[in-house]
Amino acid sequence: MTIVFKLSDNLKNKVIDYYKDLKKDKTPPYAVFQAMEADTTITLYESGKIMFQGVSADIDANIWIDLERRLNNRIINLDGKETKAKKKDDKVFYYNTIGSDEVGTGDFFGPIVVTATYVETKDFEWLESLGVKDSKKITDEKINEIAPKIMNKIPYVTTILDNITYNKHHNKDLNMNKLKAILHNKALYELKNKNKFNYAKIVIDEFCSKDKYYEYIKDIDNKVEHITFTTKAEDKYLSVACSSIISRYIFLNKMNELSDLVHEPLPKGAGDIVNKVAKDIVDKYGYDKLSEIAKMNFKNIDKIKQD
Repeated sequence: MTIVFKLSDNLKNKVIDYYKDLKKDKTPPYAVFQAMEADTTITLYESGKIMFQGVSADIDANIWIDLERRLNNRIINLDGKETKAKKKDDKVFYYNTIGSDEVGTGDFFGPIVVTATYVETKDFEWLESLGVKDSKKITDEKINEIAPKIMNKIPYVTTILDNITYNKHHNKDLNMNKLKAILHNKALYELKNKNKFNYAKIVIDEFCSKDKYYEYIKDIDNKVEHITFTTKAEDKYLSVACSSIISRYIFLNKMNELSDLVHEPLPKGAGDIVNKVAKDIVDKYGYDKLSEIAKMNFKNIDKIKQD
């Protein structure tokens, strides 16, 4: 199957960026690049025309055809012909994605929670109607309201690193970013193998360089590769935003459970109020109990010991 159509100028750079790691060494005459993705050959020509060739050419082409429709008010048929579409305001990249995000890495109390979700374009309007966006921009009350609805409908996998395990393994060679990379890889791998999802990209909100990320997981047998790393991914990809919300929801519930263990509400973050509560816990139960609910490598420990 062969599908050819012309890209708009503002989509051309997105196409070039998407296929940059899949480019073939040789470029045909008058082409910007030629790339291979699975069994599809993709060629972008200097004229702006893009050609998809292969058994799955329609699947790969539809990613960009759909994005053209949403971004540029264009409807392109598989024969290359074009009709006009009603324009829609675009706030995210409109194609199916798997995305992951984490919560808890900056909190003295509580676990680290990483979630990966798969979001299809057909669910975009529903998710936007719920108010889905970066969980840091949503109140805890709103998180508790919408997260269960998302979890009932959107495929996801969550990985939780409890405080006891964190304190056992965190050291100079296994720092926070390496732990995050391992947890993201685990959640993404389990989600990918849950079903044969038809996704265009796997996206992570960038917390370290691409090279460093793959260095962190180089010794892991089950690695997920061909990942897109981008800043503020929660604002661009609904899969990352959903992962952020689900992770936050699970983190909040875990914090409630840990609060019950010490019969005291545990504050989030790592500020002065956290130090006060931690000191109270040490006075009542000792450092062993604190190590069950807190990240003992945080600088808060030094301040607690000084008081």
